[in-house]
Amino acid sequence: MNTVVPTITVPSLAEEGTRRDLARVVSALFAKWDLPGEVQLNLLGMSPESRKVLAQYRRGERALPNSRDTLDRAGYLLGIHKGLRLLFPENAALRYRWVQVRNRMLDGRTPLQVMVEDGLVGVARIARFVDFQRGQ
Repeated sequence: MNTVVPTITVPSLAEEGTRRDLARVVSALFAKWDLPGEVQLNLLGMSPESRKVLAQYRRGERALPNSRDTLDRAGYLLGIHKGLRLLFPENAALRYRWVQVRNRMLDGRTPLQVMVEDGLVGVARIARFVDFQRGQ
């Protein structure tokens, strides 16, 4: 008996279409978090002069840059979102407000402050923090 094993195709981040879809998803997350443009650009590790690309990302007209830094940041941000969905499955308001609420475990800073002030390291730290909270 021959068994057919289905193959799973993982989208390649090298492909522009995949990065375009990723840009739309991250833009939607930023909208849910109610973040101003300069903060969005900061979280993506991009220059404040890049403001015009945000609307293009939102509309799916432009792909995120194929850079390790930007793609790592996007991955961490989506990981944070996923973790918050698991932590607060019944409370969307808290889930989307969480990044802007002061946290005693972050020395009184908000998760958003940690991510903005500490760059990629801060974004990674908050992703690990959310994972830690899920494990409690």
